[in-house]
Amino acid sequence: MVHALLRISKEEGIKALYSGIGPAVLRQATYGTIKIGVYHTAKKHLVRNPQEENLLTNVCCGMLAGVVSSSIANPTDVLKIRMQARNENFSKKNMLQCFLEMYKHEGVCGLWRGVGPTAQRAAVIVGVELPVYDVAKKHFINSELLPDGIANHITSSFIAGLAGAVASNPIDVVRTRLMNQRSLKSTLIGGVKVEAIYTSSLDCLLQTVRSEGVFALYKGFIPTWVRLGPWNIIFFVTFEQLKKFY
Repeated sequence: MVHALLRISKEEGIKALYSGIGPAVLRQATYGTIKIGVYHTAKKHLVRNPQEENLLTNVCCGMLAGVVSSSIANPTDVLKIRMQARNENFSKKNMLQCFLEMYKHEGVCGLWRGVGPTAQRAAVIVGVELPVYDVAKKHFINSELLPDGIANHITSSFIAGLAGAVASNPIDVVRTRLMNQRSLKSTLIGGVKVEAIYTSSLDCLLQTVRSEGVFALYKGFIPTWVRLGPWNIIFFVTFEQLKKFY
């Protein structure tokens, strides 16, 4: 990871480390907001008394929140990945032009490319992270190890980030590989016939394991954890502080 960081900085400049920052921020503004809103709304409808919450209910609510939020935000995710891959069609265009470029050449379906594995990943990661955070937070409070404060929130969110990274990395590998191919079916792009490498999420999973082994599904685990850890800490600590105003 450090080698890749240094090489990208040296060859492409510091700016390259922030490729796709526009759609990434837009995605979090939509995905993160909808995710936490759906999760807590669903819990309130299923369990009237917060003390009666159980792990199964929280997991189901988390999975529902992940699917709904990621499906809505999928176009921003596709664009972010292609911009980060330094796709020549997007390298010198702004975010709106890139969206229009995808729509022009691939239609509406192109904007929702890979929505299946994206929703699957979100269902897993949100179905793990949010319940783990809730369970860890309550455990620390009930066992009197940590009070309901920032130290508790930081520790619980760190544990949630680790759990989410372990559960979601295989799906993340499949999702990224599917999104990086321009079409799921044979088609003509610029007069040239383009064949898809993978035809489905399962096909991508099987091809990856057969050609690269099981551990290929955990490629990029450390960067994933390094990203999810700080992100979860910032998100949950901010969320807990904002809750005090309502």
